Amino acid sequence: MSALVLAVLLACLDQTIVSTALPRIASDLNGFADIAWVSAAYLLASTAVTPLWGKLGDMFGRKRLYLSATSLFLVASVACGLAQNLPELIGARALQGVGGGGMIVLTFALVGDIVAPSERGRYQGLFGSVYGVASIAGPLLGGVFTDQLSWRWAFLINLPIGAVALLMAGRALPAAARSAKARIDYAGATLLAGIATALVLVTSFGERWGWGSARIIGLIVAAIVLGALLVPVERRASAPVLPLSMLRSRTVVFGSLIGFAANVVMFSVLVYLPTYLQVVHGVSATLSGVYLLPLVVGLVVSQSLAGRWAARPARVGAILIAGMVLNVAGLLLLSTIGVETPALVLSAYFLVTGVGVGMVPMVVLTAVQNSVPASGIGAASAVVTFARSTGAAFGVAVFGTLLNTGLATRLHHAAQHGIHVPSSFDPARTGATDSLPPVAHHAVLDAFARAIGAGFLWVAPFAVAGTLLALFLTSRSSRRSTADQG
Repeated sequence: MSALVLAVLLACLDQTIVSTALPRIASDLNGFADIAWVSAAYLLASTAVTPLWGKLGDMFGRKRLYLSATSLFLVASVACGLAQNLPELIGARALQGVGGGGMIVLTFALVGDIVAPSERGRYQGLFGSVYGVASIAGPLLGGVFTDQLSWRWAFLINLPIGAVALLMAGRALPAAARSAKARIDYAGATLLAGIATALVLVTSFGERWGWGSARIIGLIVAAIVLGALLVPVERRASAPVLPLSMLRSRTVVFGSLIGFAANVVMFSVLVYLPTYLQVVHGVSATLSGVYLLPLVVGLVVSQSLAGRWAARPARVGAILIAGMVLNVAGLLLLSTIGVETPALVLSAYFLVTGVGVGMVPMVVLTAVQNSVPASGIGAASAVVTFARSTGAAFGVAVFGTLLNTGLATRLHHAAQHGIHVPSSFDPARTGATDSLPPVAHHAVLDAFARAIGAGFLWVAPFAVAGTLLALFLTSRSSRRSTADQG
């Protein structure tokens, strides 16, 4: 478990650690125009390969694949740290995403292998806590490495930690024999990778390219067409990478949808609350992490407790409902934040939000794993992980669009009242508001805070939808348990 936690920590950190280093990377490698691909390449690759890693683990045993994915991740980390131009870095990040995606989904499946069903929730809670900590710590570490050493250390730091995890996993993980002799479903894997690629590109570049642009519409159409082609391909495959029979399970389908909704909320909160603190309250990146400690504490504690409570299947539905309700409450509280909101009030809001965010993701994964046979744990874990990754990308993209649109509207309104702000002004840039006159300075901060709050309010319907799904899933599970007992 120690080896698995270390590996997941590295894979999760590399999704966020480069965010604060991107300006320096763009400057050193002369790649301002395409710098967004440094983050997008990792997310795209890790999401696209998730279903394939999960199915291959079911077919050939997860230990050897896990060690291969971890080794690939470390080799790619070295390539990232040594990259001499932006194309090299983007290519290495894509390769790193392939390894990182395998590390995450195989870790979740390995827990299903080595832990009894009644204990899976408790152990899966560890990895949920790692997600939350990595999301906060990643940007902070990226900033420290960039300012004190070099942005290259954001990648090279993976080597010593990853080597320890690799050695521990090689010695401790149980070996698994090949469980299937069927041919690999290359066609299904290619179609799923194409769908994932289209979805990630839409969510990552929708605002930059224009949501109504030909490229975005073309990608959406491509995803729909590939999805239609996937069904007959998977029906004919002897060992489908996405077994259609699994999609007939209400637990798998509704659990994946709940995971999608929960990650929309989680990553909207984890990505944009530090921005709010740094822009509106003027704190440093490091101090913003201190402000967010109540959120992290709430997330870690609720993950642990929810995992323990989920040991009894009858409690799973209640935990999911309570978690989603707290998500709704947290978003409604965060929708009220402004320029003058006191730190103590913010801490209370962050704590409520953290508890809600922490209660859902790993309990969903545990419920799905416990609903499928052992031979399908890898594929089921991949389905949930795919849904959660897509939810994270979608949440960040949608919130970013809401924030930028809301800010532009409020600044335009301020300009109509005689408060003018330069058109090139970007409040998220460090120290951008310092050069503004006092009146404009306060107007910009107020507009930014209100736009952030409105963004959280618009995200709340996803949490409401997750609550309704949890209610439906619980009612179905209760009827099934009653029938089983009879």
